[in-house]
Amino acid sequence: MGAAKMKDKLIYALFWLSGLIIVAILLSIVGYVLIKGFSVISLDFLLQSPRKAGAEGGIFTTVIGTLYLTLLALLMAVPIGTGAAIYLQEYASDQSRFARMVNLTAETLAGIPSIIFGLFGFVFLVILLNLGWSILSGGITLAIMILPTITRTAQEAILTVPVEYRENSLALGASKWQTTQKVILPFALPGIITGVILSIGRAIGETAALILTAGSSLGMPLSVFDPTRTMSVHLYLLAMEGISLERAFGTAFLVIVLIVIINFLANLSMRRFSQAMH
Repeated sequence: MGAAKMKDKLIYALFWLSGLIIVAILLSIVGYVLIKGFSVISLDFLLQSPRKAGAEGGIFTTVIGTLYLTLLALLMAVPIGTGAAIYLQEYASDQSRFARMVNLTAETLAGIPSIIFGLFGFVFLVILLNLGWSILSGGITLAIMILPTITRTAQEAILTVPVEYRENSLALGASKWQTTQKVILPFALPGIITGVILSIGRAIGETAALILTAGSSLGMPLSVFDPTRTMSVHLYLLAMEGISLERAFGTAFLVIVLIVIINFLANLSMRRFSQAMH
């Protein structure tokens, strides 16, 4: 028994050490960026538009472009991804070839590199459909990229709904759609929100695909047909072209802060919704 307990303690310590290493790596990366970028942050940096390829001015237009692209991608991907998850879990039979094809497609899309999405968006949306470098081209490309994440997380969330809930609802005379709408979706909503949060993080941090589809204009976008530059693209160009490493760290600081704020607000709303449901 003593040897078995010692082995259990050793394994537990190894697992704990693994988790500690992951946290340490994250804190070191984030801490380094925050320390280097904090000195750059000022009111002018936040509210002024970039000038001279970003070497002067602020990042206001890139913040607006990031928000526009992320919002447009979510507006397209969330309904489609959630609808696909509902179909696969609630309506499709186990023998359905179409359902298997949808599952295979989602798995395949999840493994495709972002640059491939960018090439597809550039050729099909920018050139073939003549949408040009624009928020619309970038938003559609982003929506396709985050679609597998939303679909998979929504499927897992729906799977957590107890079978008894469905059976009781149907036994009381509710239709299949009424059960889905009034019972399954409210219970699965926290998990669906988790998928949306993950998708927001990927959308904000995406670079390669958006350079090819949304462009890198520093001007203020006035419609979905205007090109724009996101914060991540701005960060990449500032660093890789040697324009201003200092401002690149400042931009990275704001990207991290924006993601943290979005995650905090989403988790807060999710907890409040869960409490209201119970």
